[in-house]
Amino acid sequence: MKLPGEELVSLLIAVSFASGINVYATVATLGLLAHTHVMTLPPQLHAVSSWWVIAASGALFAVEFVADKIPGVDLVWNVLHTFIRVPVSALMAYQASAGLSPGEQAAATFAGGVIALIAHGGKTAARAAVTPSPEPFSNIALSLGGDALAVSLTWLATVHPYVAGGIAAALVLIIILLARWAWRALKARFQAAKGAVRKVRMWGRVG
Repeated sequence: MKLPGEELVSLLIAVSFASGINVYATVATLGLLAHTHVMTLPPQLHAVSSWWVIAASGALFAVEFVADKIPGVDLVWNVLHTFIRVPVSALMAYQASAGLSPGEQAAATFAGGVIALIAHGGKTAARAAVTPSPEPFSNIALSLGGDALAVSLTWLATVHPYVAGGIAAALVLIIILLARWAWRALKARFQAAKGAVRKVRMWGRVG
């Protein structure tokens, strides 16, 4: 089945964001939904419904499910997956948009990678902030929340692509705004520290 252009765009936004959070859960969910005929994937993504792909992504999801809940290990795991989540998301967007013009396909591929990178970056930043916490519950809760978001957003994209795409787009905007706020806060602190150092040096010279 060929999805209408608007639905395909919404689906790609949602799935790309979900892949940035947990690519194995996203691929496994897509594969199961397609294999059970709950949804029909674009022809170029039919390989995702193979039991081999479903089993492999499911096994890797199980590994991530454990690794992502161990303080310290989770941060290393997420950093390393920058080189997996983003390329896989871009590849799925490329394959799913094969029916579009070359320019539109290139734009979809780029957008898929960028959306996944933003989602991945937001998740990694959140994990970096929570990991130093001495208690493990916040770390585990954040990880479970990410797993649930990836699965539920992927499922929602198959039944209500516009809603799922809107949610993903809103989350992307929130992450960007939070990143800008954090950057400005760090910049302000750096400027304040720099000013304090200058004052100390001036007082030192006067003394």
